Amino acid sequence: MSEPTTLPIGAGADDERAPPAPGRSAGRLLRDAREAQGLALDGLAASMKVHVRKLELLEADRFDELPDATFTRALAQAVCRALKIDAAPVLALLPAARGHRIEQVSEGLNAPFRDRSARLDPVSWGPFVRAAWAPALLLALAALVWAVPDGFFGGFADRAGEWWQQARSALPQRSAGPAPRPEVAEAPEAASAPATEAMPAPAVETVFSAPPTATGPVASSGASAAGVSDAAGPLQLRADAESWIEVKDAGERVLLSRSLQPGETVTLDGALPMRVKIGNAAVTEVRFRGAVVDIAPMTAENIARLVLK
Repeated sequence: MSEPTTLPIGAGADDERAPPAPGRSAGRLLRDAREAQGLALDGLAASMKVHVRKLELLEADRFDELPDATFTRALAQAVCRALKIDAAPVLALLPAARGHRIEQVSEGLNAPFRDRSARLDPVSWGPFVRAAWAPALLLALAALVWAVPDGFFGGFADRAGEWWQQARSALPQRSAGPAPRPEVAEAPEAASAPATEAMPAPAVETVFSAPPTATGPVASSGASAAGVSDAAGPLQLRADAESWIEVKDAGERVLLSRSLQPGETVTLDGALPMRVKIGNAAVTEVRFRGAVVDIAPMTAENIARLVLK
């Protein structure tokens, strides 16, 4: 009966490995594999992003000049992965690693890791603040609207229309050079009246003077033909399409400042002279004391300005 074999203390799996073949080393295996693939040492180092000096020491089996055994084995395993060969025969010829410390071979083998401490972002109070003052703002706006007197928005709309028409008429006047001389259009009966009787007006306004209403059968027939009488007002305005009109009397009191709708006719009476501004002259008819006023000579950019006296 044979006696059991007794192993010496400290023997392990490394002692049971077959001794390497003579003349074969880990560095020689790596060099032969690299040369078999036609790779230069510096090219392999560049692809692995490892310093070429470390690969030279590894292939020369000068492991004592490398940091330690763990580094040497990790570097050899990385080279085997780059050459796509089995790493087991190479690792079997390398010195065993001591301890369990894992070191980073180089920046090329593993991506650098930056330890970033977790930081909590400061709490944003913006949404909470907006949610707090939004109802108060709505209440303030509601109170403001409630306090606005009746008719405010209607008057504002009329003034806005007037400002718009004035702005449109002012733009071409600035670029067109000097304004044309005002033309005086008078009825045939008043053609001999001196021009000095016309009141001074802006350059774009034209003075129209109609003869006073005559008495007798002829005057009554003329009034009936025109369909207008001084009792209802000397000025009559009619719009075939929407047209913004403003009329002021001698005291600068606004008699009319709004848009006439298509087919609408208004009759006005006020202290003379009356200043009339028409925003859409092409579709507006003006009658003064029963006579139709030709506003074409007084129109620029479809805006007519005239003074009636």
